[in-house]
Amino acid sequence: MTNNTATPHPSPAFRELLHAQRVWDTELPSFDPATAPPAPLPLFHHWFAEAVAAGQPEPHTMSLATADAEGLPDVRTLMLHDADERGWHFATHATSTKGHQLAARPYAALGFYWPAQGRQVRVRGPVHRCTPAESHADLHARSTGALAAALTGSQSEVVESVAALHRAADTAWERAREEPDAEAPTWTRYVVEPAEVEFFQGDARRRHVRLRYRRSEGAAWTRELLWP
Repeated sequence: MTNNTATPHPSPAFRELLHAQRVWDTELPSFDPATAPPAPLPLFHHWFAEAVAAGQPEPHTMSLATADAEGLPDVRTLMLHDADERGWHFATHATSTKGHQLAARPYAALGFYWPAQGRQVRVRGPVHRCTPAESHADLHARSTGALAAALTGSQSEVVESVAALHRAADTAWERAREEPDAEAPTWTRYVVEPAEVEFFQGDARRRHVRLRYRRSEGAAWTRELLWP
């Protein structure tokens, strides 16, 4: 049987546009791993503050990678809610796709990219659900729009039309304004307990510095310099 389906090829215009892009057309900071603290959290806080000072747009956004029931990877972008001694915090509906994936496989990876300074931070580790009280406080510490979004509908489920989405969103906005303490029962705060944290400092000459913190026995951290 002949397969008549043509293999798609990238258009020359796309390739030209793609190859015209440049990375780090700015002076990048240096990073001496010998000066890094013994644990990753203080360095993350320091790099985050430097990203903000450098004008990095939305430095609090991150990629969250999970795996589905078949072990296939899934990834999306969402906001960091905190980073403390427990780990890196985020929130979503427990009934969402990522909520179901985390219930079945409670392990995740996070990725931060701050191109203003050529920096990345990667976090991997087990994921724990926070208490209902923490989840409630998390939701109501945010904006009216965030509460409205949490009240809008069934995250990750199929919606029949954009019009239906708009109707539900408008109703949720009104409720969020009138009931600022409204409950969203499935809203859940999660924390990634770090088993590994990697700090990547880019270099224009590709002499990238990669410092990995790996949790060893007990609460101690081992620091390792990796080839780029």
